[in-house]
Amino acid sequence: MHLKNHLPKLTACCLGTVFWAFCANLLIEYSTENYLYDTLRDLPEKEAGLVLGAGKNGKYGINPYFVYRMEAAAELYFSGKVKKLIVSGDNHIKTYDETTDMAEYLIGLGVPDNAIIRDYAGFRTLDSVVRAQKVFHCNSLIIVSQKFHNQRAVFIARHYGIDAVGYNARDVASKSNLTHWREFAARFGAVLDLYVLNRQPKFL
Repeated sequence: MHLKNHLPKLTACCLGTVFWAFCANLLIEYSTENYLYDTLRDLPEKEAGLVLGAGKNGKYGINPYFVYRMEAAAELYFSGKVKKLIVSGDNHIKTYDETTDMAEYLIGLGVPDNAIIRDYAGFRTLDSVVRAQKVFHCNSLIIVSQKFHNQRAVFIARHYGIDAVGYNARDVASKSNLTHWREFAARFGAVLDLYVLNRQPKFL
């Protein structure tokens, strides 16, 4: 009986959260649509490329999100659009090191080691973006990830006054792509972080 009395409030709360999550997603998509690029031809030159982290190993072998990001980052470097690449990933435990995996894969693709800057504290997208500005002093970035992720990253970057665009890596096709559903929630969280919680990176 107690739960039944609170059911209308719980329902209203859930519906309200879903509504604002949809609003956050629309805000991020529409405000970044002119800053995302699928091809190198029209991409402007910037100070550095910021390659967002992904785990190298997937459920059935190497993670395709990882591979496509690294390939896009290498293309970006060899096109001359940037002179250096910041690889920013999670390294919170010794057995999980996205940053080193990214750097080694890029070197294997021919990117020189001295063109790669390693950021081991990119625990979240917000951390990676803000640290690129505050720690590595880059106010002009080409962010490399899949389009759905670039939208959020560019939104965060431009909120902080960074002249940022996104270069979209190849996406991963799937009939039940949980990654995109997680991104829906992550965008709502990003808007809360920026406008309500004023959340900062774990390390600066």
